[in-house]
Amino acid sequence: MKKSILITGGARSGKSALAERLALSRTGRAVYIATAEARDDEMRDRIAQHRARRGEGWTDHEAPLDLVGTLVATDGDAPRLVDCLTLWLTNLMLSDADWRAAGMALAEALPRQAAPVVLVTNEVGSGIVPDNRLAREFRDAAGWLNQTIATACDEVYLSVAGCPLKVKPDDVTL
Repeated sequence: MKKSILITGGARSGKSALAERLALSRTGRAVYIATAEARDDEMRDRIAQHRARRGEGWTDHEAPLDLVGTLVATDGDAPRLVDCLTLWLTNLMLSDADWRAAGMALAEALPRQAAPVVLVTNEVGSGIVPDNRLAREFRDAAGWLNQTIATACDEVYLSVAGCPLKVKPDDVTL
């Protein structure tokens, strides 16, 4: 397993399941770093479903805002899975944090990690242009964050209908 892997794709594209398989493939155990916050019943149900699907072999940590601090604190032998960057960005934006500085700090922290890191994010730029300012700002911020983290990662996969497509490193030289 490479040191850092970013997995992107649309909603329900199979990216979390792929990330879980990759994280467990090295040692059969991994650290799950959740960025979601259970703000309502529906989200609490989603979180419970994710935990139940993962089963044994996972140590859970919550990092709705301090993702870099949690990566540093959990660095060791076990791979870490961060699910997901899109929710982390949402939390940062809603708390009026400097999301761009946080994204740069994450990109700078990834190469310094001893244990592998698998990061999940949503590809939100493939649809129509949103009709409101906040949605356009979020789409643009997510695009910037995804590009920044993809640059810092050793490998990037796009998950489509449960099938991973490796997009980095590519074999094309321009």
